[in-house]
Amino acid sequence: MGLSDAILSLSDKKRQHLEQISKHIEVLLHASEAPLTANTLKKHLSLNTKEFAQALELLEHRLNTGVLTLHETASGYRLQITDSYSALIQRVFPQRQERLSQALLETLSVIAYKQPVTRSDIEYVRGVTLSSNILRQLFDKGWIKEDGYKETLGRPALLHTTPQFLDAFGLTHLDELPPMPDMDAIKAMS
Repeated sequence: MGLSDAILSLSDKKRQHLEQISKHIEVLLHASEAPLTANTLKKHLSLNTKEFAQALELLEHRLNTGVLTLHETASGYRLQITDSYSALIQRVFPQRQERLSQALLETLSVIAYKQPVTRSDIEYVRGVTLSSNILRQLFDKGWIKEDGYKETLGRPALLHTTPQFLDAFGLTHLDELPPMPDMDAIKAMS
């Protein structure tokens, strides 16, 4: 990725200033345990939107030659290791690889694609009783939350995904979820 014409046309002094700002952004992202929003970074570095965008572009360009990438998630910006090193990380640190059960992934998928949903909605789609343990795991990870109640008998809680869910899967919006497969076409093939 090359630098934009807007960056290339800047004076050396202005480009050096933006390069320093991009290093400050990188330092803050390294030091932070969680993604940082654009507003947080702009506020702490006293930047306007244009300067921030240019500094991010310089940071992305600099990182392009290394092992880290700048990644935007629903909660903000973070640095992460490029995907090409995932096999090495999994080989050296196998304990980091978290296995999610089929039932947990199915439940999470129903919530993500059909939200807001109730527990009985999930059970209907999956065709099996939903284990409280699966919901507890999703709540513990911060991937789902209760937000409101369905206006029906018993007023069951409505379940939604959270920004932590989006962060965990490297998404900024639910629109970035892959499209739902055409189940009728899949059934016809078998």
